[in-house]
Amino acid sequence: MNHYGQMARDHWARWLPARYATIQDPGSFFSDLGTRTEQRIDRLAAELAGDDQPGEGYLAKTGRLGEARHQAEQMVLREDILLDPEPEADEEDSSPAPHQPWGLELLYSEDTPET
Repeated sequence: MNHYGQMARDHWARWLPARYATIQDPGSFFSDLGTRTEQRIDRLAAELAGDDQPGEGYLAKTGRLGEARHQAEQMVLREDILLDPEPEADEEDSSPAPHQPWGLELLYSEDTPET
């Protein structure tokens, strides 16, 4: 199972407990979901990045490709993985917020200087 599948499994178990309980083979389900998610992100990132720009240097290209990947990941994760919580999900838990991809809360903490 790739990291998208594991992310989905953790999120669904925590925030979509009723839906998670109906999955007969979670290992296979989330492995397949993770693979499909990764493929979808790859396709969307390539589409968003577009063609190489005339005179584009290495750093500019790396930035363009990285930004496209980041945008694609945010869009696909929101649609396929980080679904809205069910009403019965326990809001009092200290888990990350349901709409934040893993680790973003660390990147944007109060201790992080603004640029």
